[in-house]
Amino acid sequence: MIRVLLADDHVIVRAGLKEILADTGDMTVAGEAGSGPEVLAQVREHDYDVLVLDMSMPGRSGIELIKQLKGEKPKMRILVLSMHSEAQYAVRAVKAGASGYLTKDSAADQLVAAIRRIAAGGAVVSPETAERLALDFDRPADAPPHTLLSDREFQVLCLLVSGKSVSQIASDLSLSVKTVSTHKTHIMEKMSLENQTELIQYAIHHKLLDDAGG
Repeated sequence: MIRVLLADDHVIVRAGLKEILADTGDMTVAGEAGSGPEVLAQVREHDYDVLVLDMSMPGRSGIELIKQLKGEKPKMRILVLSMHSEAQYAVRAVKAGASGYLTKDSAADQLVAAIRRIAAGGAVVSPETAERLALDFDRPADAPPHTLLSDREFQVLCLLVSGKSVSQIASDLSLSVKTVSTHKTHIMEKMSLENQTELIQYAIHHKLLDDAGG
């Protein structure tokens, strides 16, 4: 039996996921969590085969959380289930230790097969993401500037271009406004951009904006 931990800050999403998994016969939802700290507490207290993880939850989340979880429970497999398009986070998530990446709009059709595949030791990514992962091992000198950002800087970049203010981002990521402002400054410097408009234009050109606008 595959023991699954569902981590999403929306109760209704977790309920929907549980319904999808209810009739599989070979997996059971053995735990639930609604924030980064709750995920860590559950993982430290119990053993799970697969963690289905939302990228954006209160407290520590996303790439940072994946790295910490893999450091503490290296055998646990992680399937990222995100509202963000693969172009935004999939490569970074897999490099951080995730075994798969699904967007929430594809979960109903692909979730069960994805959990089975990564529980058996496989991976679940699109051909495009697999290609970008392969290319990333031999990154060319003319790589797009956003690929040179740290994971935290890239997270801040995506939130900035989604329309969030520095204070909103600080609240979302449990950081100080000063820290987020510093990240923003480093982002602009590394990418040689002058203002928010140029940042948004860059994001559109490199398809870093979600189709739904956030």
